[in-house]
Amino acid sequence: MSQLMEGTDGKLRCGWCSATEAYIDYHDREWGYPVGDDQRLFEKICLEGFQSGLSWRTILAKRENFRQAFQQFDFYQVAKFTEKDVERLLQDEGIVRHRGKIEATINNARCAIEMVQTEGSLAAFFWRYEPNTTEVIPQTLSVSDESKAISKELKKRGWKFVGPTTVYAFMQAMGLINDHAEDCAFREEAERIRQNFSRPS
Repeated sequence: MSQLMEGTDGKLRCGWCSATEAYIDYHDREWGYPVGDDQRLFEKICLEGFQSGLSWRTILAKRENFRQAFQQFDFYQVAKFTEKDVERLLQDEGIVRHRGKIEATINNARCAIEMVQTEGSLAAFFWRYEPNTTEVIPQTLSVSDESKAISKELKKRGWKFVGPTTVYAFMQAMGLINDHAEDCAFREEAERIRQNFSRPS
């Protein structure tokens, strides 16, 4: 796929936006902008797990349904889900009805609570792995040393559906790296916000 596409407004955007109109708003307002909110970070890592084997287009179209189904991804609430909730979710046509991924989300909510207790916040953990990407050409990688390290550590802590490729997509979306194409009209704005972002500690 070309690294760039021209929108109806004449602005150049990352080429993947051409796949569906729904991508444009997501790209312009969310993708690549730094996030320090634990609930949003948890939501994204879970949705990336649900995306495994599917397209982000499918997940994005169902995102509001996922939010309703999983208590807005409040991991303190999701951690309380029982087998009865799993069975309920398996009947929910608004989400991806995959038992393993549903159970992984509940499991990961419990792991997230443990991480907050040990690290202070999910944000503090994830931003510790922010890479130096000054020499990396945007949108040329699908995995990195940092995504491998995060994946390894998460798995060690009991998380599921958090492979290095899934984690790298999470890092792109949550602004741990600025992977907007070089001439994308939104790259400079994403970088400006990243520079002004207060890294959690």
